[in-house]
Amino acid sequence: MKQLWDAAAEFIAAIPQSGLLLGAVAALFAGWVGAVMIRRHVPLGRLVRFGSTVVLVGIALTVVLQLARFDSRLDSLVPENMLPRQEVTGGETRIPLAQDGHFWLRALVNGEPIDFMVDTGATLTALSPGAAERAGLEARRGGIPIRLNTANGTVAAQVATIEELRFGNVAARGLDAVIAPGLGDTNVIGMNLLTRLASWRVEGRTMILVPNNPQPEVVPEEI
Repeated sequence: MKQLWDAAAEFIAAIPQSGLLLGAVAALFAGWVGAVMIRRHVPLGRLVRFGSTVVLVGIALTVVLQLARFDSRLDSLVPENMLPRQEVTGGETRIPLAQDGHFWLRALVNGEPIDFMVDTGATLTALSPGAAERAGLEARRGGIPIRLNTANGTVAAQVATIEELRFGNVAARGLDAVIAPGLGDTNVIGMNLLTRLASWRVEGRTMILVPNNPQPEVVPEEI
């Protein structure tokens, strides 16, 4: 739950930098104009006020749906015809501890090989702009930028959707990720992937990932 609250705080901080704030202010102003028109019996006043309400409800739904996708327990709140379902399938995969004390893996992102660090302290999976470009990822339209704390300060990161991410015997599809300009060349596997596994654990110097919905084993990629 802490992961969700952290993500919500980042979203709220980012709203002033998104077009949604301008839309909300415009809708509120239109609602006030509509109310004045109704009091003065001006035609179309009710239509103006109704339109402003529809816009505000749409903005609220956008925020709620994006927040819901950050937590695997809330997947059922997102209609599948609006955004792709996030799922992680496959077989058990073991990742050895690297000499720098982190767990690194090489994944195929939409078919493009990209190195990731597994970070259990990260809410979302994140890619550098260069890696996102190689994988053909584009920022999702109408979304709210995420505020990320990096070594270079707080930066805005755009939300994108990974069509397919594969490593070892694991396949993630429809996974949300952020394109983060402040991470340098580092790419991160975050908790929005790990929480969609049946389990994950560290035994000695090995991280063991066990997906839900086991699938026939595929040839492991280099990790």
